[in-house]
Amino acid sequence: MNILAAIKREERKLEKQLGKVQHKLSGVRAAAKALGGSAESEIIGVKKRVLSAAGRAAIAKAAKKRWARVRKRAKKVAA
Repeated sequence: MNILAAIKREERKLEKQLGKVQHKLSGVRAAAKALGGSAESEIIGVKKRVLSAAGRAAIAKAAKKRWARVRKRAKKVAA
């Protein structure tokens, strides 16, 4: 039964921490609302980074060059 008691203590501890975090979060949201914005919109509003076709091509070319060098070294070691 010691294990059960320890689990219950841990649960109470985590619920207390959760309450504190929720209280802080509500304060942050209230401050953001008072300043005319929403904290949630900034978190959700992160845009996906886009790579141009030329950038992808340059990365692919460099990767092929690296792998060619690896294969060349492996071929020398095998020979």
